[in-house]
Amino acid sequence: MNEKTLIELSKDIRSKKISSSELTEFFLNRIKKYDSKLNSFITVTEEYALERAKIADKQIAKGEIEKLTGIPIAQKDIFCTKGIRTTCGSKMLSNFTSPYDATVIERLNNEGSVMIGKTNMDEFAMGSSNETSYFGNVHNPWNLEYVPGGSSGGSAASVAAGLAPCSTGTDTGGSIRQPASLTGICGLKPTYGRVSRYGMIAFASSLDQAGIFAKTAEDCALLLSCISGHDSKDSTSSKEAVPDYLDECRNVNSVKKIGVPLEFLKDLDKGVADVFQEALKELENMKFKIVDISLKTSKLGVSAYQVVAPAECSSNLSRYDGVRYGHRASDVKDISELYKKSRSEGFGNEVKRRILVGTYALSAGYYDAYYIKAQKIRSLISSEFNTAFKEVDLIIGPTAPDVAFKIGEKMNDPIAMYLSDVYTVSTNLAGLPAISIPMGFKNNLPLGLQIIGNHFQESQILSLARQYQEVTDWHKKLPSEL
Repeated sequence: MNEKTLIELSKDIRSKKISSSELTEFFLNRIKKYDSKLNSFITVTEEYALERAKIADKQIAKGEIEKLTGIPIAQKDIFCTKGIRTTCGSKMLSNFTSPYDATVIERLNNEGSVMIGKTNMDEFAMGSSNETSYFGNVHNPWNLEYVPGGSSGGSAASVAAGLAPCSTGTDTGGSIRQPASLTGICGLKPTYGRVSRYGMIAFASSLDQAGIFAKTAEDCALLLSCISGHDSKDSTSSKEAVPDYLDECRNVNSVKKIGVPLEFLKDLDKGVADVFQEALKELENMKFKIVDISLKTSKLGVSAYQVVAPAECSSNLSRYDGVRYGHRASDVKDISELYKKSRSEGFGNEVKRRILVGTYALSAGYYDAYYIKAQKIRSLISSEFNTAFKEVDLIIGPTAPDVAFKIGEKMNDPIAMYLSDVYTVSTNLAGLPAISIPMGFKNNLPLGLQIIGNHFQESQILSLARQYQEVTDWHKKLPSEL
């Protein structure tokens, strides 16, 4: 069952080849068997899942079937879940239980899905390796000595290891696509505003976007249809009409010309470059026109991101003060010490680093020099993408500059860690949709192909990804490490 796609499992449930209860028990048993090696889950919701599965089976018996009825799903622990702990991978929220569901959770529940647990993640989504979590490292199922990527490393690892058929994630600078690349699965970041952020714990509000992990582009299309759409509780939520992504994924063939940014190939590791060239040959054989384009300002993306994101982080995380909710220090003399001690104890080193950087960038005398300049670069990046999309339908490149690295290898070198997202941050700054799909291996570790589209062109992205997966089998490869 763990080898089947989401759509295949849905067909099995609808035809009553297997019940939701049986399927849910299957994945819960795999979690019990293997997750001690991976640490991909923070909370396993066994009782809740089995109860939801029973409800799903009753609905199926009545013929009341929604898009995801009876399908187990893993939820990144950044989404608020009513009555279930939501930690965001931090000591600060280690005992927080939300009184409401995030919109993403609510919509997936309404489609009949069965939540089997909350997945591990970099603390407050700040990291590229899933090593900053208060609950420990997540291990890559392809090699347990290596990272799975981050911040959505637990969600990616759980799908790659077959502990869940699909999962949710969030992407602020590459936190869905980079771990998807490093674990050999599909990871979709939609257009900013396509999916509601209500109930998704904020890191950088102008960059954060909810998305999904699955085995195939078609699976991603089905999930995207379930979570997309306007939400009055999120002021940044788009009113753009939501198409049937699965239908369009299968039938939209409007992509003719694909652009490859020359800047993405500069100084690219030879092993990665070779795999990417093979992917380009495959696309050319599929009769797509591949052309060189230039995104000159993309090289400034990481620098701009590392000003904008920490600045917004500094503001968003100011609410964790030991008073309203979250970790509260004991044995304090006054309110000032309560603030200092609660925040010092509750936040990990990477979160503290970004709060300090963000506060510095927003401070008097430095606001114009850093924050305003970063926002100007952001505008230039958006403008350059707009120009490119007048010439090409989609843009492609490697998702990450290399395969997964060893746990601990980059923890003392934050700059090297930040550069893991060099090919992904620009799309967040521009608010564009993008997907990472498997395209090959280097040193027995997976590599991802990133497909970037114009705003609200998820159907085009998914269509190209589906077509590529029809002629390749990289997405069918499974890790043997477990």
